[in-house]
Amino acid sequence: MVLRILTAVALFIDAGVHLLLAPGHQDAPPGVISQGTLFLLEAAAALIVGVWVLVRGSRASYAAALVVAFTAFAAVMLYRYVDIPAFGPFPAMYDPVWFFSKSLSAVAEAAGSLLALAGLVRNSQSRRAPGRDT
Repeated sequence: MVLRILTAVALFIDAGVHLLLAPGHQDAPPGVISQGTLFLLEAAAALIVGVWVLVRGSRASYAAALVVAFTAFAAVMLYRYVDIPAFGPFPAMYDPVWFFSKSLSAVAEAAGSLLALAGLVRNSQSRRAPGRDT
């Protein structure tokens, strides 16, 4: 149960930071998804999956938590260090500065990724029948 709570808390922190930052990133030209909208989508995904992990703690919920947390972590690291131009409907989101909210989000996403991976491994091991090689 502790692993479920910690994973959910990491996802809730991620969601909270994205909800907090979204209003300041809503400016986008027509035909482009704003960074704020992407932040709101990330927050929604993190909240939904966080509740799912908390309530169920299933392999599927941990797998979803790993996807949500790791992709968010990968995005913040990528856009921190690489200046990717806008492509398709996605805006350029390069931001080379670390600030408290961004750092908190990155730490929560990294921790959430590791916790979700641990939950996934633990659930996989507990599902094996004793005495079987699978």
